[in-house]
Amino acid sequence: MREVDLAVVGAGPAGLTAAIEGAKRGCSTVVLDMNPHPGGQLIKQIHKFFGSREHRAGTRGIEIADTLFHEAESTGVEVMVRAEVYAIHDSTLEVAQTFGEDSPILPSKEATTSHSRSLSIVARRIVLAMGGAENALNFPGWTLPGVMGAGAAQTMINLWRVLPGERILMVGAGNVGLIVSYQLMQAGGEVVAVIEATPRIGGYGVHAAKISRAGVPILTSHTIVGASGESRVERAVIAKVDPSWRIVPGSEEELEVDTICIAVGLRPNARLASLAGCKLHYSPSLGGWVPIHNSRMETTVPRIYIAGDLSGVEEASTALEEGRLAGICAAASLSKERAGDPEEIKAIEQRLLSLRSGPFCQRRQDAKQELIGIAETQCPK
Repeated sequence: MREVDLAVVGAGPAGLTAAIEGAKRGCSTVVLDMNPHPGGQLIKQIHKFFGSREHRAGTRGIEIADTLFHEAESTGVEVMVRAEVYAIHDSTLEVAQTFGEDSPILPSKEATTSHSRSLSIVARRIVLAMGGAENALNFPGWTLPGVMGAGAAQTMINLWRVLPGERILMVGAGNVGLIVSYQLMQAGGEVVAVIEATPRIGGYGVHAAKISRAGVPILTSHTIVGASGESRVERAVIAKVDPSWRIVPGSEEELEVDTICIAVGLRPNARLASLAGCKLHYSPSLGGWVPIHNSRMETTVPRIYIAGDLSGVEEASTALEEGRLAGICAAASLSKERAGDPEEIKAIEQRLLSLRSGPFCQRRQDAKQELIGIAETQCPK
C-alpha cells in the first residue's frame, strides 16, 4: 500500500491538468488510466482545435496530449497507464494494472514472472476525471458486427491505423459525427451519407462544409430504421421523420454499407463516482447522470473532486479549465503553498463562463448553476 496527497483517475485533458496544478503546489501526485497511452480523447484527435489562443486554438489534439503529458512529468506527476481503478472506499483506491511489452513502467522484478499486479493507493484527495461514454442507439440489427460508436471508429483509424469498413453510414451530425466522417474519408473510407434526426445539424458549419464539398450527403430529419446482413452489416435502411419524430411512410431508402457509426452524444462515465458514494443528479443538458458538485468541483463525498465530461459533457477546452480548478481546489484543501489563490480561481471561472456563453451553451451553464445550487445543501462546507 502506498500513500499520496492527490490521486487522479483519468489521464485525459481534465485529469492531466488537475494533476499538474496539484503537483505545482507541492502535492505528491499520481494519475491512473486504464488505457495504454495518456491523453484521453486527445490522442485520437488529429484536427486542429477552434476557439481562442489561450485554449490551444490551431493546435491538434494529439499535440496537446503530448504537451500535457510532458508537463505532468516535468512537475513530478507519476502517470500509471493500463491501471484500472475498480473500487474506491474511504480514501483508498483499489487498482489492477497490466503490463505490455511497450509499457514504459515495467516493474523490474515482476516483469519476468507476471504481467499484472494489484495495488492499493491511499490518497488524501481524489480527482475523478474519467470522461464520457458513447451513447448507444437501439434499432433492428444494432448488435451486428460493423455497428460501432463514432469514437471507436476514430480510435481505430487514428490510433491503431485500422479502417473499420469501406462504405460507412454516419448516424448523427454533431461535431463528432462530422469530424469523424471527414477523418474516415482521409483514412480511405467512403462515407455514403450522414443522417441527423433533427431538422438541422448540431455541429459547426465548417465541419459540415468539408464533407459536403467532398460529395457526402447530409440528410437532416432522417433516422436509421434498421440494419441487416448475414454475419455483419451489409445494408442499412434509413427514412425521413416528421416533426413528431414518426417515420414518414414511403420514405425508406436502402443503402449498401458495411459499417454504421453511431454519433448520438456522450454521457458522463459516472459508474466509479457512484461506487465511491457520490450522489448523482440527472441533467439532460449535461448528458445524463452527473455527480453533484459545488463551484470548487467537490462532490458530496468529502475529499473527492471531479472534472471534465464526468461533471457534464462539454468541450475539451472546458475540461482543461475544470481540471485546473479541481487540482487547485484539491491542493488548497490540503493547505498547500500557493494553493487556492482567489484571483486565479476567479480567472478560471471567468474563462469557463466565456466558454459556456452563446446560444448553444447557455443550457449547459444553466444546468451547472442548478447543480451548484443543489450542492449547497449536499456537499461538504
